[in-house]
Amino acid sequence: MTGVRPPSPLPPAPTAAGRAGRTLVMGVVNVTPDSFSDGGRWFAPDAAVAHGLALLADGADLLDVGGESTRPGAARVPVAEELDRVLPVVRELAARGAAVSVDTTRAEVAEAAVAAGAVVVNDVSGGLADPEIRDVVARTGVVYVAMHWRGHADVMDSLAEYDDVVTDVRRELADRVAELRAAGVADHQVVLDPGLGFAKPGSANWPLLARLPELVADGFPVLVGASRKRFLGHLLAGEDGVPVPPEQRDAATAAVSALAAAAGAWCVRVHEVRGTADAVRVAARWRAAAPSGEDEG
Repeated sequence: MTGVRPPSPLPPAPTAAGRAGRTLVMGVVNVTPDSFSDGGRWFAPDAAVAHGLALLADGADLLDVGGESTRPGAARVPVAEELDRVLPVVRELAARGAAVSVDTTRAEVAEAAVAAGAVVVNDVSGGLADPEIRDVVARTGVVYVAMHWRGHADVMDSLAEYDDVVTDVRRELADRVAELRAAGVADHQVVLDPGLGFAKPGSANWPLLARLPELVADGFPVLVGASRKRFLGHLLAGEDGVPVPPEQRDAATAAVSALAAAAGAWCVRVHEVRGTADAVRVAARWRAAAPSGEDEG
């Protein structure tokens, strides 16, 4: 399905040809005490809103607000607690004019967040954790990010077996698209995410990045979420083999963002926005300078 695009208010996605549109930057707003990257720093609603506004000032196009950690081994939180965490932040950021995404696997949270002003539902389970979320997306018409997923954070590392990781991920994402269509979700609402780090050992993430044009060529906008993930920490490990901590992975994240943007990604999801915003601007100009490109400013 070449050329499907999310609806407004978000800018159009690059087509499968990779030239039209520009790559967006999604800033992460973790309203959790236990995120692998910045757990607790933005847990209070006022702190989370201030952080979101700072990310916008740094160049974020949209903000992804999440109230449940998906780090490996994380336990689930009650739905009422997730709602209490995210709704005040979504509501306030939307009121300030931000394009807000809610990072949730639950239909109840997604519906409440959309009512509070969210324009994107970012579901790391792709609808598998709570199939009713598909009905919410169909009814509300919001953009829906369906990530490749095989199980919750406490079990996902045991589910990382693939014949060919790129082929398997594309096939399983195609299954998610079929389920969304059956629920009445329109193709132009759907964004796909290969799920870097989710049920994937470090070595399995690199083929997904190197062969990203194959996923882009399937016709749906693609979101890439490599920010500060374990496979980058292992890549940057010193002679002792100890992975560098998450906050020391931002330069590598920006490099991945530039390469993903050059490959036609619709959006990159990151914790530190400024470096990636610069990186995707470089990629946009790089694409525009190609023989068949158009000047993208």
